Amino acid sequence: MNGPPILLAQSFEDFEDLDPAGWWYSEKLDGVRGYWNGTDFISRQGNVFHAPAWFKAGLPNHPLDGELWMARKAFQKTISVVKRLDGGEMWKTIVYVVFDLPHVKEPFEKRMEMLEEICLNSTSKILKYHAHYEVKSRQHLADELKKVEKLGGEGLMIRKPGALYEGRRSATILKVKPFHDAEAVVIAHSPGKGRHKGRLGALELRMPSGVEFELGTGLSDQQRENPPAIGATVTYRYTELTDDGKPKCTSFIATRDYE
Repeated sequence: MNGPPILLAQSFEDFEDLDPAGWWYSEKLDGVRGYWNGTDFISRQGNVFHAPAWFKAGLPNHPLDGELWMARKAFQKTISVVKRLDGGEMWKTIVYVVFDLPHVKEPFEKRMEMLEEICLNSTSKILKYHAHYEVKSRQHLADELKKVEKLGGEGLMIRKPGALYEGRRSATILKVKPFHDAEAVVIAHSPGKGRHKGRLGALELRMPSGVEFELGTGLSDQQRENPPAIGATVTYRYTELTDDGKPKCTSFIATRDYE
């Protein structure tokens, strides 16, 4: 099954000169992205989440884009529920927080009006509207990010005013997340696949804590051709640690300079 037309975000940090004033922001939920096709919840990869019938009762027969969500800092618990074939009663801990109408060809603000109305009039017990607020300035956005971070949130999403739903990666929706830098030692090289076949696919790294993970994002073609040596210490960026101590949303920065 092909994946649904889920709108994918780029990183706000990639647009240093962007003035976000007038854009719309909302909290970035640390849940599992779920596309409701009118019958089932579908993952980004096109797999069906086996939600019980009572969970789906009252949902509209048209598409919705949203997040299957439990609570802040509960991503791993959430995914353990929604990926099970026999989740059953465990789904009572989940709600469906919706933030877009994929099938509606109207500007973002109009879609939000329609979506809020749908949620208000729905008989569903699990359908929740995700509110958006106007960004006043870049500093305002930074302040709101700090507030969400203190509450244990993952970050913010911002949407360009008047944007249409595109169903692909778009610069009209950006994720704003607090990043941290850290260092780890290269312990192995994983071979690449597809366009990276014949060169580095990912670095296998070991953190000072002993936790090991793969890092394949942020590497240039030149770095893939001549990767950091095994035993080298590299600097990478990440957003937060999972319950088992692995960094999330990692990106390579540089090999540490010993000179």
